[in-house]
Amino acid sequence: MTLRSAAWMRFGAAVLAGVVAAFGQAPYDLPLGLLAALAAVLLIYRAAATPRQAAAIGWGFGFGYFLHGWSWLVSPFMVDPERYAWMAPFAVAGLTGGLALYWALAFYVSRRLSAQVWPLIFVLPAAEMLRGYLFTGFPWGMFSQSLVNHWPGQGLALVGPYGMTLAFVALAVAVVQRARGPMLRQGAVWGARVLGVAALTVPFWEGDPPVTDHMIRMVQPNAAQKDKWDPVKIPEFFDRQLALTAAPPAQGDAAPDLILWSETAIAWPLDLAHGALTYISEAAAGTPVVLGVQRRDDMAYYNSAVVLGPDAEVVQTYDKHHLVPFGEYIPFGDLLGRIGLRGMAAQFGSGFSSGPGADLMDLGPLGQALPLICYEAVFARDVNAAPARPAFLMQFTNDAWFGKGQGPLQHLAQARMRAIEQGLPMARVANTGVSAMIDPWGRITKSLALNEAGFLDAPLPAPRPATPYSRWGEWPFLFITLAGFALVILRRRRNLKFDQRGRQS
Repeated sequence: MTLRSAAWMRFGAAVLAGVVAAFGQAPYDLPLGLLAALAAVLLIYRAAATPRQAAAIGWGFGFGYFLHGWSWLVSPFMVDPERYAWMAPFAVAGLTGGLALYWALAFYVSRRLSAQVWPLIFVLPAAEMLRGYLFTGFPWGMFSQSLVNHWPGQGLALVGPYGMTLAFVALAVAVVQRARGPMLRQGAVWGARVLGVAALTVPFWEGDPPVTDHMIRMVQPNAAQKDKWDPVKIPEFFDRQLALTAAPPAQGDAAPDLILWSETAIAWPLDLAHGALTYISEAAAGTPVVLGVQRRDDMAYYNSAVVLGPDAEVVQTYDKHHLVPFGEYIPFGDLLGRIGLRGMAAQFGSGFSSGPGADLMDLGPLGQALPLICYEAVFARDVNAAPARPAFLMQFTNDAWFGKGQGPLQHLAQARMRAIEQGLPMARVANTGVSAMIDPWGRITKSLALNEAGFLDAPLPAPRPATPYSRWGEWPFLFITLAGFALVILRRRRNLKFDQRGRQS
């Protein structure tokens, strides 16, 4: 076998390992599979002869992982296939291949610093942070996302998503690390392996969460994206939401104190929706309603959520500030708009404008809540950006864009991550599901199934005390990462000195 053919075999094996690694994410939820695949690619990486070969292995692993894990990305292009279907293969391959460059960079830098595997403990999570921040960021599918069902996932409350990604990579390195030296050191390596692997098999559950006296109703109309804006079906979906809003509680349940409708729940912009708001207020019979709506201000259009008072008045407005590139706005939109390209989710105008930032909604006896519209729940930093600690989180989303399984379930997992990180409950209302009440440990206390219409009445869990992550954000992760980089560089300099002495002698 030639050196080139061996390199190609390693690359193909890395792509296959990436495909297998994606089984760690929803709907499969097999973190042990992700760990095994990551350990396998570390062994492949160990055989790379040059930094360029290491980069190719990292890119192949990332490409296989993202391509399998994000196959749901085809779904938005199939909503209006006549206009967008031709883009799907280019967009999916381009996005997955482009984001895999972060992992290629990590593997390249790690091999430049050391021939050993352990520097990836710090370099790969650092690349993941770059993926989550650069060009507005896209941190979907981090390794830590696979942990929400198991005990290690509770570490999100301590060090956040990047810190737990670092811990996951460290466990994979411990799995492949050669146990050498004194018995005590070998025992430590084997102990880390056994405890880490065992923790990934134990589901998290610690009793029933304490609840408040407040009941929240979440309305799930199940309007397919291809039908959502159909003028013939708009009245059907609106009437369905009114009926679900006015429905009596199930026997034994208290009447709701708050009603939530999903993202872009009505078809009319806010300034033309007075009649619709009146019907909603009447159906709610005096109960406050928070609903997603599109609004316009002069020539600017916003994806918003509004608090509707008992007399159909808009009490408060929140404008989404973290928009989806190419979905809600087009980068360089003025230029691309001339050839007819605009955000796929924009119904009015050529795209949405960004709101001023995270803000709280005052919901009276329920306290203040932080609204998150769809994509914003993907970003831990958007939740940490709240001006004060809220009583609970609310997510309004239209996951009809994400297909019928993989995408919505992964989005739900990220909502659960935000609840764990903050130690706060989250009321999550989704057009096509999954609508759910999530407790401060990330557990789903009650939910409506995907692709079903209905309403969900759930008591609001009580919040936990402020978590370390909610207080300190990414600073502990950054400290550990910088310390790790310093250790790698010091070890590299020491090895270079030894090499020089060896040559001189």
